[in-house]
Amino acid sequence: MKIKLHKPLIFLDIEATGLSIGSDRIVEICLLKLNVDNTTETKILRINPEIPIPDVVSKIHGIYDKDISDAITFKQAAPELLRFIGNSDFAGYNSNKYDIPLLAEEFLRAEVDFDLEGRKLVDVQNIFHFMEPRNLKAAYKFYCDKPLENAHSAEADVVATFEVFKAQLEKYEGLEMTDDKGKTYQPVVNDISKLSDFSARAKNVDLAGRIVFNEKGQEVFSFGKHKDKPVVEVFAKEPSYYSWMMNGDFPLYTKKVITKLRLRMKLL
Repeated sequence: MKIKLHKPLIFLDIEATGLSIGSDRIVEICLLKLNVDNTTETKILRINPEIPIPDVVSKIHGIYDKDISDAITFKQAAPELLRFIGNSDFAGYNSNKYDIPLLAEEFLRAEVDFDLEGRKLVDVQNIFHFMEPRNLKAAYKFYCDKPLENAHSAEADVVATFEVFKAQLEKYEGLEMTDDKGKTYQPVVNDISKLSDFSARAKNVDLAGRIVFNEKGQEVFSFGKHKDKPVVEVFAKEPSYYSWMMNGDFPLYTKKVITKLRLRMKLL
């Protein structure tokens, strides 16, 4: 099946020192770019995270400190990655919660103003969990009828994710479902914009989901004492909360978002 695209779509997979968006670092990244004509090109980079990789993590993805001691740092790799990414949309497996936030965090840490505004994000895992709740290994077996070899290798995982995505489009083509209100719709269609909306599930404002859109389209906090309260209202009544977040252990992208909201508030 040919995937309908208006601009390139990059499938990505990241191996890192851990699962914390704010403090962990990338050690390997694989980007598979699907061009508008459906040709593909791949970029794989090993990255020196400049911090030790915990042994328990190395045992999962097979990358040890010695393997990346001579590799380039993310700051050195950033220009090359930016050129490859260009104006592409993104897709991945659990990418909305992990890979894309971590990639954005690394760019900001390298003092590169990486912004996702205008990019569509398709999370293959969310489509899979909605349609057939499983993990990537089971998804690959279910959709592609093949065992996943070398799981937790960035290249093997990203290629498997790409193949699962294509199989999802073919399997669910034309499939209709009925929502709680009795309205019939097709959840999985060959349209990146619609797949981005469908696989997002939650309407996050920042990548970590600390700020989300409510039913009125307002940016509200999703945590803490101000949960469900509009961000601009909280900052207006309690300016110190902004300072607390900026000085706290929040991802840089979250801080970028709240700064943009605070500046917008001053212009009103």
